[in-house]
Amino acid sequence: MSDVYKKFEEKLPGRVIEELKVEAKASKLTDAETTKALNDAVKEYEALLISPGESIGIVTAESFGEAGTQMTLDVFHLAGVAEIQVTRGLPRLIELFDARKIPSTPSMSVYLKSEHTKNEKSIRKVASFLKEMRLEEVSEEFTLNIMNESVEVDLDNKRIKDFGFKKEEILETIKKDLKNASVKETKKGFTLKPESEEINLSILYKLKESAKSTLLRGVPKIIQVLPTKKDGKYVILCAGSNLKKVLEMEQVEGKFTVSNNIFEVASTLGIEAARQAIMNEAVSVIENQGLDIDIRHVMFLADMMTQTGIVRGITRGGISGEKESVLARASFETPINHLITASLTGEKDNLKSVIENVMVNQPIPLGTGLPGLISKIGEKKEKKK
Repeated sequence: MSDVYKKFEEKLPGRVIEELKVEAKASKLTDAETTKALNDAVKEYEALLISPGESIGIVTAESFGEAGTQMTLDVFHLAGVAEIQVTRGLPRLIELFDARKIPSTPSMSVYLKSEHTKNEKSIRKVASFLKEMRLEEVSEEFTLNIMNESVEVDLDNKRIKDFGFKKEEILETIKKDLKNASVKETKKGFTLKPESEEINLSILYKLKESAKSTLLRGVPKIIQVLPTKKDGKYVILCAGSNLKKVLEMEQVEGKFTVSNNIFEVASTLGIEAARQAIMNEAVSVIENQGLDIDIRHVMFLADMMTQTGIVRGITRGGISGEKESVLARASFETPINHLITASLTGEKDNLKSVIENVMVNQPIPLGTGLPGLISKIGEKKEKKK
């Protein structure tokens, strides 16, 4: 059977052959039937190949542009009952291809190891350790006591009990985080006094705000959690993203956990993971809108955005602003700036691409304009007298 596939190794990609092997085994095909299936696959594969000189950039732009006109302009997808908002539609596609540093609605899907998904209680426990809990969430009131030059914090005992905290643990965390203040326990909670020679209202206010935002438990930036079941697996949907910290948790199944923050994925898992994340996010948005764009166009854009080893957007500060041609850069945005800079530095334009050739009214080096024709002139034969 292996000899059957060996003949097609140079004609088909390895992944296609592997998929055909699985299907042939499941369907119990004979050698003759497998050969026929492989020949059909070769025909399909060759029909899908792009012709030399095809303007793939323009076709990709057209494919996204046409579909983009049918997308919703401002929509939030509610991922579950607890309303974890995720930006969808055209706004998400724009921020994805612009390579915005922080998405408008960062989110994560956190998968757990099987030993932590035995019952609902264990899942909720892990979820509670994911969500960031700050002091203001377990406090009733923060008061500035100007007479005593201190900040008085009244704790909510019911909330402390509900969230499984102990007063002693909270005090220890406060002492560790607020090193520039002394902590004194009171009947209702505790008081904070700045350890500085001169104490004024501004210093007290800053201390109060610092105390409010003190992290007691959980992962920073994860502001909401929703345990749910997806495709037969338990998953915790999170509003907010902090991939590096979440992957450090022993309960989390790292290979399935994903974030919609591309830069976070790139810095934590590398540029290849960021490329895949761009593709996954784009396909998810497109399918969510009920549209269909060939996956190769999405792959082409993802490759362009990540080919240098860092994530770059299709903006004047990214891919479009780094084109070799001066005229191509000038045609995108801020033309005067590009032309003046090129004039001052004596930059040369070799007119290799589409835009600059259209601008100077000459054939573009694509399609029939790509090859050059050279006529071969034979030697003249002398006429016999």
